Amino acid sequence: MARKHSKHGPYEDLQPKDEAPATVVLCWLCGRSTGKTIIWHHPVPKSRGGTDVVPMHPICQQTLIANFSNSELQRHGMDVNALLANPNVRKFVDWVAKKDPDFTATTAKKQR
Repeated sequence: MARKHSKHGPYEDLQPKDEAPATVVLCWLCGRSTGKTIIWHHPVPKSRGGTDVVPMHPICQQTLIANFSNSELQRHGMDVNALLANPNVRKFVDWVAKKDPDFTATTAKKQR
């Protein structure tokens, strides 16, 4: 038969009191801290041989996909400054800089 009361006290007492603070993960594109949702993005698309992944906000990934084709992303590779040279991306990053890490919005459709 199960015990009516725990032998060691309530469950709250079993949790460690000195938990380490969560590590802050920064978005590869905008540099803001990521919120609850982190997208692990391939800067060089997998279809083009990319294996590296970087943390990004979903809205930042959507902006890259809307502004660059896979071949353009392959050419830029891991160079985030080359991506930020695009006026549409620079305008987006400047706009989103003041937003909450979990901010979401619809992005522009592909520019093709």
